[in-house]
Amino acid sequence: MSQDRILTHSLGYPRIGKKRELKFALEAYWRGSSSLEDLQATAGELRRRHWGEQESLGLVPVGDFSLYDQVLDMSATLGNLPQRVQGLGGDPLDNYFRVARGRAAQGAGAPEECGCGGGVAAGEMTKWFDTNYHYIVPEFAENTRFELDASRLIAQLAEATEARVSAKPVIIGPLSYLALGKSKDGSDKLGLLSRLLPVYSELLDALARRGAEWVQVDEPILVTDLDERWQEAFRVAYAALRARPVKLLLATYFGRLKENLSLLADLPVEGVHLDAINGREEVNTLIEAMPEESVVSLGVINGRNVWKTDLQATLEWLEPLKARLAGRLWLAPSCSLLHVPVDLDSEDRLDAEIRSWLAFAKQKLKELRVLALALNEGRDAVREELEDNRKAIESRRSSERVHNPKVQDALQGISPELGRRKRPFMERAPRQAKILKLPEFPTTTIGSFPQTKEIRRARSQFKKGKIGRDVYLNTMREEIASCVRQQEELGLDVLVHGEPERNDMVEYFGEQLDGYAFTDFGWVQSYGSRCVKPPLLFGDIARPKAMTVEWISYAQSLTEKPMKGMLTGPVTILNWSFVRDDQPRSVSCYQLALAIREEVLDLERAGAQVIQIDEAALREGLPLRRSQWGEYLDWAVESFRIAANGVRDETQIHTHMCYSEFNDIIESIAAMDADVITIETSRSDMELLDVFDRFRYPNEIGPGVYDIHSPNIPTVEHMVSLMRKAAERIPKERLWVNPDCGLKTRGWREVDLALENMVEAAKQLRAEVAVSV
Repeated sequence: MSQDRILTHSLGYPRIGKKRELKFALEAYWRGSSSLEDLQATAGELRRRHWGEQESLGLVPVGDFSLYDQVLDMSATLGNLPQRVQGLGGDPLDNYFRVARGRAAQGAGAPEECGCGGGVAAGEMTKWFDTNYHYIVPEFAENTRFELDASRLIAQLAEATEARVSAKPVIIGPLSYLALGKSKDGSDKLGLLSRLLPVYSELLDALARRGAEWVQVDEPILVTDLDERWQEAFRVAYAALRARPVKLLLATYFGRLKENLSLLADLPVEGVHLDAINGREEVNTLIEAMPEESVVSLGVINGRNVWKTDLQATLEWLEPLKARLAGRLWLAPSCSLLHVPVDLDSEDRLDAEIRSWLAFAKQKLKELRVLALALNEGRDAVREELEDNRKAIESRRSSERVHNPKVQDALQGISPELGRRKRPFMERAPRQAKILKLPEFPTTTIGSFPQTKEIRRARSQFKKGKIGRDVYLNTMREEIASCVRQQEELGLDVLVHGEPERNDMVEYFGEQLDGYAFTDFGWVQSYGSRCVKPPLLFGDIARPKAMTVEWISYAQSLTEKPMKGMLTGPVTILNWSFVRDDQPRSVSCYQLALAIREEVLDLERAGAQVIQIDEAALREGLPLRRSQWGEYLDWAVESFRIAANGVRDETQIHTHMCYSEFNDIIESIAAMDADVITIETSRSDMELLDVFDRFRYPNEIGPGVYDIHSPNIPTVEHMVSLMRKAAERIPKERLWVNPDCGLKTRGWREVDLALENMVEAAKQLRAEVAVSV
């Protein structure tokens, strides 16, 4: 390639396959209906297909493909799987899956340990920066040692070489790996760097011996706040790695470098990647600071959203940079394409106009190719593609479907009073208790129950017109009735209807709101085999009619016990959607808040005494820089309050939050003023509750005691132990007993056993209190 021509590359590609082939292969292997060879064959086929879909790139990522999670992959590569999985039976991959989900494939054999009902304790899971992807948290201790196992990466590199792929191995950098992990004994993670760097050197040497010229080293923590110790650690680490026989492309993404820009520019690497979607204003400063021979890779295609790139505007910005840098300028998406669906071409049923505004992973690489051709050969070489792009951009900008004057008028009517309950919690709580008549340590679930094949089949047949509305409604009502009976038999105190009618907690609501569009195959990996299909928020949001009242009213008619109305909150709907990029996120969130508020009030009018408004994704919307948290939390908390707080004092409002390291935003969570909050804590062994040692949380709380992301069945003793830990920090009269999250991904057999144990745990806790009185 000419030294003046721009090279294109990708930081990573979706793994799941456009038909979720990886999901189904994993789940078949886990339940024992397929072999390890079958799983590896599917994985190999997906890798080859994905490399083929990236053939237009100058360099193709290798090692970005994972059977579960790229951070867990790095732990395995560095020989840092927890001690509790060492020495157990099965293939080495079984230990990998034990860390991911608490057990290996069915039949691999694992002892009864840790109160986990047939497995070992799964690794803690948390959000990957501010995305909806989850990673398995590396575990460290003062005595942690590292030992290289490069077999996975070497094997994939060999596959790529055989397939004639211009391969660029991808690894997580040493500082980000340490920062993303957790010290289990309170020791200093950074103190492990001297043990870690020799293993990284070995890995780079091994990749070089197998033909790698460039290695992409991801250090996304460079877009976060780093103190002087971590900044100095970067200098030490990359000085130690500078003598390796490969070229390093150090990649950052998800935000701006700010004070870390000069640090990055000074590191002894051959190239750097900057997210120019978030940090375009830093590009010229970075170029000035970089050595003259260094490669500057710019992420100019948004790797986290689905809207087409304005190619004309992007070219106008890039052309002077091309003249300045020539072949030192590389182009890429802003981050890995893991965060967007695979292929828009599969969406035959999507509205044609809205479809013309979109680009998924394959289409984003085509956009990248058009930009490179225009810069290398002139705009005339891609005149037709540029004109098609211009028409699509203008169509979206001027479409009347995007802008709703009535919604804009409603926004002007928002006032602080909309977000305030009439009385404080201490005055509301006795009123609610008098009506609900709940025991101490009341039990409930988070909302969803197992989505069986029969449920999914009926929903699919109804959507395709194969069954009528009456048949569909009767089928769903039968499922709801069965779910209510099961909860009553188990002895739960506050029931749910089980959500059989809901495909997804966000998509379900989006389908009933104006301003949303939906795909058939727009799947994105959330963790492991769990995939979500985020809706497309393209316009102003309005609620044409009630969305849940009919289902909740029917469920309540079947029982004397309280039935929770189940809603997804405005912040979570926003953060788990592909959102419009033509207005501030806060404006879209306020629109959603007004729509959910209408639903809350309708539920209350229909007789709902308990209403849960899930804000599972509140924390993941936090900006990566703490200095920007305040602005986000102000509008996010206010949006929840607008949605929730129009009800009477006697109506109990619940909310739920998924894997959230919420210690540093506890004041904002308290400001939401939900009567009850349920949170995921079981994988962290209640460590997330440490915040209550310093902060007196004023309302009621349900710390999860059942890890629903693992097939393990927690024992009664284990759950009692977790609740005792919780009671050390939170008054027992304000504690609830519940699972970590919804149960839709689990099977009925394990759910029955786990909830039976959970109810028994609550009974034991009540008995302990009675004895102590």
